[in-house]
Amino acid sequence: MEKNGGNKSGTNKSGTNRVSAKRRMQALGLVYILLLTGIAVPKAEGAEKGGAACAAESLDVTEKAEVQKTERKKAEGGETAEAPCIALTFDDGPSTAYTPVLLDGLKERGVHATFFLIGKNIEQGDNADIVKRMYEEGHLIGNHTYSHVEITKLDDESAYKEISRTNELIEGITGARVEFMRPPFGSWQKELEARVQVIPVMWTVDPLDWATENVDEIVNKVVTEVEENDMILLHDCYDSSVKAALRIIDLLQAEGYRFVTADELITG
Repeated sequence: MEKNGGNKSGTNKSGTNRVSAKRRMQALGLVYILLLTGIAVPKAEGAEKGGAACAAESLDVTEKAEVQKTERKKAEGGETAEAPCIALTFDDGPSTAYTPVLLDGLKERGVHATFFLIGKNIEQGDNADIVKRMYEEGHLIGNHTYSHVEITKLDDESAYKEISRTNELIEGITGARVEFMRPPFGSWQKELEARVQVIPVMWTVDPLDWATENVDEIVNKVVTEVEENDMILLHDCYDSSVKAALRIIDLLQAEGYRFVTADELITG
């Protein structure tokens, strides 16, 4: 079980920016209407001055016309504002019992997620086939150490082996280099970055799903806390977490959110 903290980090929230942009476009639209009706167009006081003023006004009107055209398209359904993005991430897998169920649900909903895998779990049974399926279906696969240990409590060499061994397992299945990892318990040694060449990925929304089997509780915590650019932490080794994840997707997609992988959220 992973007892991760739930405090939000300083992610960028663009809700205020979207409102400000909308208000600016509405103001520009009003000015454009006044210009077209002649109310806001001053009389020229001289040929030279008037020529410069007309050129500037002509440019402004063109720009404002484009704004109005865009707004009309949006109103008519021809163009929609960009959907706010969030990332759904899963730790501690793969799980023979629950990860395939989750993958089925993600595929049905057209959602790509991020999986941070434990090396020793990859080696269990046919779990390598699950990892291969994750990769082939477009999910991002990251490292969660080999044995789920707090690497800051290990010496440098042991910490390196925990990461490199899991990287080798994943890369041996997918053929792709592992670029991201989630350190267990959120404890990271920055000195390891240069040696293992992975980017640590933390989280901003943590419903502590490992501590409860109450699906409603997990769902409510996520959907009431989540905002644009949030990184949601769940686990694909619990039945309740998998059921909650699929309900979370349905609810947040209905609210207009778009699910992306962790790398897409990090790189913007």
